[in-house]
Amino acid sequence: MRSDQTSYDTASTIFSPDGRLFQVEYAREAVKRGTTAVGLKYVEGAVLIIDKRISSRLVENRSIEKIFKIDDHIGCATSGLVADARMIVERARVECQIHKMTFDEHIPVDVLVKKICDFKQSYTQQGGIRPFGTALLVAGVDERGTQLFETDPSGALMAYKAGGIGAGRNAVMSLFEEKYVENMTIEAAIQLGMEALTKASEGELKPEMVEIGLITVGGKFHKLEPEDVLSRIGKGK
Repeated sequence: MRSDQTSYDTASTIFSPDGRLFQVEYAREAVKRGTTAVGLKYVEGAVLIIDKRISSRLVENRSIEKIFKIDDHIGCATSGLVADARMIVERARVECQIHKMTFDEHIPVDVLVKKICDFKQSYTQQGGIRPFGTALLVAGVDERGTQLFETDPSGALMAYKAGGIGAGRNAVMSLFEEKYVENMTIEAAIQLGMEALTKASEGELKPEMVEIGLITVGGKFHKLEPEDVLSRIGKGK
């Protein structure tokens, strides 16, 4: 252990002399070790793509879930600790239902993301608990149009036109900086997302291990069936 970390990484509420919260940084490291997920806005909505990175042929492919439907108009992709991600997703679903019952309307995407981040941030201010070791890419459509947000274990959020989380984030963002353009077709967006995942993956990217979620203006968030994923990837090539 480095001398500058001594006694300052024992709780999420203790700042080091240089203003760091080591437990939050450790949570970010958990995200960096997670599977790579990408999200892109296209002309009619947004697409989320993730590499499940299944390490054994004995694992049932359908049992690995990294893309979740939160509400009819919102979905997310996760990276990091899967159990932490499920808890965040369940909390987000409850917030959607509370808003619907209170205001008789779908919750705006940015409002939901802020509520998620407030919840995550609260876990950095109390003793005896730890930050969530997961990051989310949240995609949705509301009155303001298509929205894509990234959330951080610290509770920070950022809106993106195209973004990535997980182990290959740096490679993904580098490629998006170079090749992403606005008003892409869905086929072009999926092709670029697959190219980013391929660049980020340490080995060969297997199409059957890819999961894709879509949200379109006027439609509902849904995940593509495996055969539809293969069909979409084939169209993008």
